[in-house]
Amino acid sequence: MFFLLLYLFLMPLFFFFIIALIFLPYGFTVYSFMTLITVPKQIWKVAKSKNLRKNHAIEHATINVLEQSAGHRLNVSGLSREDGFYIAGIQNPEMVEQAAVKGLSLLKQGHCQLAIHRRCGTDVAIANLISALLFLVLLFSTGTFSLWTIITALLLSNLMSPYLGEIVQKYFTTSCDVNNMEIEGLEYEIGRQEADSMLLRHFPRGYFIKTAYYTS
Repeated sequence: MFFLLLYLFLMPLFFFFIIALIFLPYGFTVYSFMTLITVPKQIWKVAKSKNLRKNHAIEHATINVLEQSAGHRLNVSGLSREDGFYIAGIQNPEMVEQAAVKGLSLLKQGHCQLAIHRRCGTDVAIANLISALLFLVLLFSTGTFSLWTIITALLLSNLMSPYLGEIVQKYFTTSCDVNNMEIEGLEYEIGRQEADSMLLRHFPRGYFIKTAYYTS
């Protein structure tokens, strides 16, 4: 009876695994083509907005300051907008605002390395883009669908994406030119009901740091 139950339990899993191995390369091919279209579009959307790039840099600087103060990696999330940025994962609002003010001040002093953060969504997007591109190159060069092609593409993308992601952050999705900016203040959950994107609607609860621009 035990072996019969084991057989009845394992056989569906076995067939599911075989079907997944057969169709996974096809699904990954569709995903790869979609990624080649969507990721460059997302990066370009940020790159063409000077305000968004500046706020993105201050967001990263704020998170870097928070982690430097804590002495370890924090479970913190950030999301930039044209008029400021969100920070989620820190309970103390005063700590968040002080980190934002200090981060902006350090950027103005030339510490542009603070504008780069290794866990930025840009790095994830670049990893997806590289894996999609490598997979399609291997697919068309070999002419065969293979699970090993997917694994090879993913491994190579994980090796390359941290370095390419940093370059894309530096030159396309952030800007260290923040001398004409200031932190206006911190607000609670501003604009979540009027969120204009699905990403913002699902962003964790946190604080919104409002920024402003001034002319000398």
